[in-house]
This record gives sequence, C-alpha cells and structure tokens, in this order.
Amino acid sequence: MPVSRRQFVQASVALAAPAIVGQAKAQSKEMRIGLITPAGHSWNRAALAFADSLKHETQGRLTATVFHSGQLGNEAAMMQQLQTGALDMGWIQAAELGSRVASIAAINAPYLVRSTTDVARLARHEAALKLLEVLPRETGTVGLGWGITGMRVVFSTRDIQSVRDIRGMKLRINPTPVYRDFYQQLGAAPTPIPTPQVFDAMANGQVDGLEADIEFSWNQRFDKVAKGMLQMNALFMPFAPLVSGRVWQGMSPKDRDLLRGLVRQALDAQIRDIVTTELGLIERFKSVPFPIRTEPTLDTAALVREFDALWLPKSPQIAELRKVGATL
Repeated sequence: MPVSRRQFVQASVALAAPAIVGQAKAQSKEMRIGLITPAGHSWNRAALAFADSLKHETQGRLTATVFHSGQLGNEAAMMQQLQTGALDMGWIQAAELGSRVASIAAINAPYLVRSTTDVARLARHEAALKLLEVLPRETGTVGLGWGITGMRVVFSTRDIQSVRDIRGMKLRINPTPVYRDFYQQLGAAPTPIPTPQVFDAMANGQVDGLEADIEFSWNQRFDKVAKGMLQMNALFMPFAPLVSGRVWQGMSPKDRDLLRGLVRQALDAQIRDIVTTELGLIERFKSVPFPIRTEPTLDTAALVREFDALWLPKSPQIAELRKVGATL
C-alpha cells in the first residue's frame, strides 16, 4: 500500500522522538559532590556556591548536590568512586592526592611560602596548577584548580614556646607522607587520628597536640583542650575540585568549559574568604584569651635543606615551587 507524504513525515517524527528525548536526558545531569569538611567550612560554602551557579547558568539542566562531612566516605573511598564514575565530583585534599602521586605532594612541602596571602598567590600560579595535569593519567580524575586553607598551626596540651618544644610530642597530624616526614624531622611522634576523635584524644591525653588550620581549629574550639598555639608559618593544605574522568568524557566541550569557569569563580571566592577572615579568627583566639606564640628567628633554611634532601628525589617539582614562593 503506497505511503503518503504526510504518513511518511509522521512516521519519521515518531521514530526520531525517542532519540531526541534521550539526547535531552543525556545532557541533563544531577551531579554529586563529596567533601570531608563539616557544614559551614569554607570549602563547603564554596561547593554550595558552585552548585547554585551551575543550576542558574544552565537553567536547571545541570545541578549539583553537596555531601559534606564525609557522608560518602573518606577521601580514599571518594577517590575510588570518582575513578569508577559512581561519584561525579570530589573536593579532595592535596594530602590524599600526594599520597598517590609524589609530584603533587610538592605543594605540601614546608616553607614554600610564609603567609596565607602568599598561599593564595601560589595556589593560582601556573606552577601549582601544572601539578594537576598528571591526574587523568595517574588517578582517572580531572583537577579544576586549587582552593586553600590558611597556614597551619600547632596546638599543644602543654605550654609551647618554639619548634624545639615539638620534640617528643605525640602530635596528631594529617597522615600525608610529607607532613609525617617533616614532623618526624622536628622530633615529634606523628599520630594519625580520625578528625572527629581529635578533641577527645587531646582531652584524655591520648595525644599531646595537633596541627591544623586556623579556620578548622576555631570551629572545633581546640583552645578548650590546649594550653597554647604555635604559629609555624610552615605548611598549608590546599584542596582540588576533581571531576571523575568517566563523567568528564561524557560531557560536551561547552559543559566542560562551563564547569571550569564556575569552579574557578567559586575557588577565587573561597581563597578571598580565607585571606580576609583568618586575621579575625586569630583575634578571636587572642580574646579568649589564648596564648599564641611565634618564632621569627627560627633557622628555616636548615630545616628546608634537611627536608629537601629527602623529598627532592621523589618530588623534584618542590624546587620550582620554592622559586615561585620566593618571588611572591
């Protein structure tokens, strides 16, 4: 039986409709973002700002839900989920990445910079961003930049006046190998303890202190279980927003560019937030009152030489970051 032109057009539209609908569904996506930091932390605020911008810019076609406080597991678990595509994005500490890729550990080396303002500059520098280029090959993820914390400090349950007082301390540290080696170099006994347990561990004498950033320390009120704080101006802990490589491959070039731009905006705001609020948080500690020590005459050059003798063979990128840091 002959088919009329009208019947042919109707049949063609009917056949094409499922493909069009399928394409629209493929372009729409709800992304899941995992973090270990608690609600209210600047990393979480930045992730939420990114999610709001993503929904606005795509008119709801792309959305993101933020899972804070390790709701999706610790960072090692989230990295596995990113590699399989079960998790779309993770805002992951450099410590976790550096434990997997020695070259990325370079950004955790001590005394690259000496202030949070310079941390902000280093995190945006080409040399720091270049470290992320190995991630697709080494971890199956795509890094979209660096966010920061302020310079880390040491809280002690006994009076602490200088770096010399760290010797012999059972010190809770982030378990990244760079931090472990640096604090062992100072004579401490690095003691990894899950973050939620640190306050009680200090209160009951399980550890003598911890090293952490100012924002986290104030939010957790470690001054209530410590007798003093030492501002070492040695270390900082950046994080990188990562996208699953599998998810990234399924996105259009336009959506990839959009994600890069919106993440960059969120990171810029997060970095400004840390730089502008850190001094205020230090003043809050002082007003408690709470003893805060500094050590301006410390021979950091000797500490750097000893550390670099161990780490430069494993992570030669440290040398380039030190050159950058010296110019900031």
